[in-house]
Amino acid sequence: MRWAGDVARIGGRGVYSVLLKKPEGKRPLRMPRRRLEDNIKMDFQVMKCEGMDWIDVAQDRDRWRALVNAAVNLRVP
Repeated sequence: MRWAGDVARIGGRGVYSVLLKKPEGKRPLRMPRRRLEDNIKMDFQVMKCEGMDWIDVAQDRDRWRALVNAAVNLRVP
């Protein structure tokens, strides 16, 4: 998520398109294709921040850092 925040702030470059585009190629049966953006949205759902647009939130570094730290703390047993 930290890297995604950096990429969202710079925008418009090649890396930004990798973050948002769908992966190519075949997947095993019953495995959906997920973008990196989909993983970030799933993290937001776990943190109960579903209504926020993560790209807008990433523009504010302090707020993004707080969300990243909250996501990291959720995964620590």
